[in-house]
Formats: sequence, C-alpha cells, structure tokens
Amino acid sequence: MNFKTIELELKEDLAIVWLNRPKIHNAFNEKMISELIACFDATNKMEEVRIVILRGRGKSFCAGADLNWMRDVAKYSYEENYLESLNLSKCFYAIYTCQKPTIAVVHGAAIGGANGLLAACDFTISQDNTIFSLSEVKIGVVPACISPYVIKRVGEFGARELMLTGKRINGNEAEEFKLVNKSVSAKELEEHLNSIIQLLRTSGPKAMAHCKSLLFNISNKESLDQALESTARIIAEIRASEEGQEGMAAFLEKRKPSWVK
Repeated sequence: MNFKTIELELKEDLAIVWLNRPKIHNAFNEKMISELIACFDATNKMEEVRIVILRGRGKSFCAGADLNWMRDVAKYSYEENYLESLNLSKCFYAIYTCQKPTIAVVHGAAIGGANGLLAACDFTISQDNTIFSLSEVKIGVVPACISPYVIKRVGEFGARELMLTGKRINGNEAEEFKLVNKSVSAKELEEHLNSIIQLLRTSGPKAMAHCKSLLFNISNKESLDQALESTARIIAEIRASEEGQEGMAAFLEKRKPSWVK
C-alpha cells in the first residue's frame, strides 16, 4: 500500500506502522489521520499479520497536530470542524478496535493527540526520557477525541490531573499514571518490545481476536446481566472451533500448538 504520511512495513507476522513525517516530528494532519484509518483497517484483512506495531520515524513518536493544519482548522465553520474532528475520533477507534494485538513504541515526545494514538493500543512502551503532555488546555481547547482512551488507561482522576494542568511528564511518570504499560531505557526498548512479541506469538491468533472482541463488549457495551449469557456462549463457540480444539489437544498432549513455531 502506498501512503504519503505513514509507512507500512510487513516483516514476518508483524505489521509495523511508521508515522513518517520526521521533519516535523510526525505531527499529524487530515492526510495522516485518513491513512492511519485505512492502514489499520487493511491489517485486519491480512491473515499473515498477527501483531501490529505503531512507531514514529525520526526523533519523536508524534508531536501532536500539525501547526499548518491547525491554522486551517481555526478558520473552519462549525460543520467543517465537526467532520474533521469526527474523522480524528474514527482514527483512534480504528486503532482501539483493531482485531490484532497492537503495540505502540514511543520515544522523543508524545504531545496532545499523540496520546490518543498510544492510549488506543493494547500495549504501550516508552523510553524513560520521552516527554508526554496533554497540552490542549494551554491553547484554549480540550483533548476531546482522545479522552475515552486516555481515561480508560489512567482513570478519571489521573486524567483530570493530566488534562487540566497540561503538564509535561517523562516516561517513568507516564508509567506511574498507567498512560504506558512500561517505560525503559533506550537500550532496553527493543528487547522489551521483542519480549511482548514473543509472548503474543505463543497465543492463538483467532483466540486473541476473539479476546479483543470480548474485552470490547464487556468494557463498553454489556452489563453484568448481559455478560452472564454472552460469555458462556462465546467460550462454547471457541472450544468447538478448529483453533480451540487444536489448543486444547496440544495442552493435553503436552506439545506446542500448531501456531507456535
């Protein structure tokens, strides 16, 4: 696939999505937003892809919104602003609902809307010296489109602290807030990423997709009463599936399942 603002690298069973505007620290605009939506939708259809990784080229993961794009948006009508913002919300949603496990690898800086990209991923790891800031309030706006994903990660009152102050925090502090799963030194970053990849590779690909769907429904749609029936139905279906049968047989026979190389 040919993109102008991102790059899709296919490597073994990995799809590595690179934010690719390094000269402006991968600041996003309407083009990057649309391309990210298309790219994550495409990876859902790639049977050979088991894991999707989101990274940034150059010195930073993402510096937030492109200043030139912001200048244009400032002149938009309400309706134009709404449609532009809706597309941004769809971008975060596409990442959050990706059928494959997603890992954000963050370095340099993650400013403003960049935190929506990383918060929407299943796993986020960062370098200790990365700078994070939900800085929207500093320019008189709010982090609206990213808020569902940031609040899911850090909780309401952690989000209040980060969003109302717009303060800058480093990777270690981001881990304390639970904005990232783990913050490590630059030397340890690739090793930690590979350890997550190896763990995911031992899990059933279809089971992980079903598990993500289960997590989405339980977290966002279903009450406990509804889950009573739906979860029983799901496990019954999965146990009877080809992958479920293979996984249980491998466990009982004390061998590796077919998806583990």
